Amino acid sequence: MRTLVIDNPASRMHRVPPGHPEHEGRYLAARDALTALTGPVWHEARPAETASVERFHTADYIERIRDACDTAAADEWVSLDLDTKVCRDTWRAALATAGASIDAVDRIMAGEADAAFCLARPPGHHAEPDRAMGFCLLNSIAIAALHALEVHGLARVAIVDIDVHHGNGSQCLAELDTRVMFASLHQSPLYPGTGSADETGLNGNVVNVPLMAGTQGPAWRDAFTRQVRPALAAFRPEFIFVSAGFDAHERDPAGGLALLEADFAWAASQLAGLAAEFASSRLVSVLEGGYDCPALGRSAAAFVQALVEA
Repeated sequence: MRTLVIDNPASRMHRVPPGHPEHEGRYLAARDALTALTGPVWHEARPAETASVERFHTADYIERIRDACDTAAADEWVSLDLDTKVCRDTWRAALATAGASIDAVDRIMAGEADAAFCLARPPGHHAEPDRAMGFCLLNSIAIAALHALEVHGLARVAIVDIDVHHGNGSQCLAELDTRVMFASLHQSPLYPGTGSADETGLNGNVVNVPLMAGTQGPAWRDAFTRQVRPALAAFRPEFIFVSAGFDAHERDPAGGLALLEADFAWAASQLAGLAAEFASSRLVSVLEGGYDCPALGRSAAAFVQALVEA
């Protein structure tokens, strides 16, 4: 696949307290690994317009984040919840992260590429329309999905979440909009405590696959093949979005699944094949979790390389 990397250097502006797991080293580790690849074409992210963000988030919520960033003193942080902190420059980083996903959609719809990987932080899949949580501020994947629907006039899109944690914020979108399918493979029980198999959405457009701690690659692949693939085939999306969290890796401290780099490469190949079959090869992936930096870098590189080779 013709593959882009949409890079958000402003990711480094989102500073967090020492010891916080969602730090700028994650971005740097993934960036170093991806720059070693020869296939992707790189572009720099542009900030999203507020109107694009408001397709998913409420105006009041956006104002709360802006105010929190504006009131943060130099070298200080403001807490939006127990885990989610912002600094003075966080809003700029978050807008550019959302902008990366929108730019990826626009470039693919313009025929510049088939697939894109958004190298950006902070992550977004836990962020609900009016609530920050789990390190997440703006739900870039939901914002991009709505951009594809509303700006480019697509009829159906799918979000596939491979992060070890359930993407509760992204599921919110599918629970409100039948044009969106949401599928998640995640560890359970684990934060945020959502994503049971009986959460099925409006018309069966939500597919949750909770997995026990210790699940290894073969069982994870089998769950994808038996539950996610048929659901995507039935829904026939015109664009596939991927919350590409790599914290299901066996070395990651934030979860208890036991995937390896080869499993993430396999997932990318499967998703690329589904995109080619139903979605005119349109696929956008956005970096979510991954908190062991070496494993994150290797996994992201394996994922993107598999897209290039698909």
